[in-house]
Amino acid sequence: MPLIVTGAVGIDTIETPTGRADEVLGGSGIYFPAAASYFTRPRLLTAVGDDFADEHADLFKHFDIDLTGFERRAGSKTFRWHGKYLDNMNDRETIAVDLNILLEDLPPIPDAYRDSEYIFLAVTTPANQLKLLDEFPQRKLVVADTIDLYIQTDRDALVEVIKKIDGVIINDSEAQLLTEKSNLIHAADAILELGPTFVVIKKGEHGAIARHRDGFGVLPAYPADKVIDPTGAGDSFAGGMMGYLASQGLDRPAADGGLSLDQLRRSLAFGTIVASYNIEDFGLGRMKTVTRGDIDRRLTDYAGMMRIE
Repeated sequence: MPLIVTGAVGIDTIETPTGRADEVLGGSGIYFPAAASYFTRPRLLTAVGDDFADEHADLFKHFDIDLTGFERRAGSKTFRWHGKYLDNMNDRETIAVDLNILLEDLPPIPDAYRDSEYIFLAVTTPANQLKLLDEFPQRKLVVADTIDLYIQTDRDALVEVIKKIDGVIINDSEAQLLTEKSNLIHAADAILELGPTFVVIKKGEHGAIARHRDGFGVLPAYPADKVIDPTGAGDSFAGGMMGYLASQGLDRPAADGGLSLDQLRRSLAFGTIVASYNIEDFGLGRMKTVTRGDIDRRLTDYAGMMRIE
């Protein structure tokens, strides 16, 4: 079933306690579709500048991403980010950021994308997220991500987005900021009361909590013995989750009860496994070597770790 992601593609310079990588492909517009590509052929709506190198474009082909909505814009510059992770690998500081093309409009929706049923609205302004919703009349599942910036500067518009979508993926500190509740269960309930079918609260190395209208799902992170670069872990988690759901298909829209708690829990497990591979190298270095078979085998091991006789 057709899955589309609207998200930024950038060029990252990343420093971690394990080393440094310069000029690597990054952004939700590559981590998400790369992760989703293990399950389906994702569509991408994004724009980059004319400084975007050919070798970066080749990486999209490796993951078999539909690039009908990909625009290399003359006269524009690609988004760039330079970040440094602290020793705990959870906290990071931004050394430099150049928004560049992110300050411009997204490309128009190609006609070939308008039948998309599964929509992931990656981080952008709530106004842009609302505008994009109207472009997909056949949508069955719409999930959005956000960041603390928009919670602080554009909360009312963000709440309007949440009211109109099926799922929210957010990290623990953002959930607390949005709801002004320190307890994550209370925060999840408060977000659910705004209207979506479910909310997923990411807790980094401590896994994720999912609150569905019908109950909870709680999954630990896969026990990683090799953490090289956590950049993109959240986006690859979301990509694995949404890619799996799109590959299975919903018999009716999520808002009409088409997404069960069991389906959501299983999708979270796949997202967790894909993210566990992402962190094993800088950028998409590890993801390039992973197959669907690798994911299924690690999922079997993961399920065994949680089995109680």
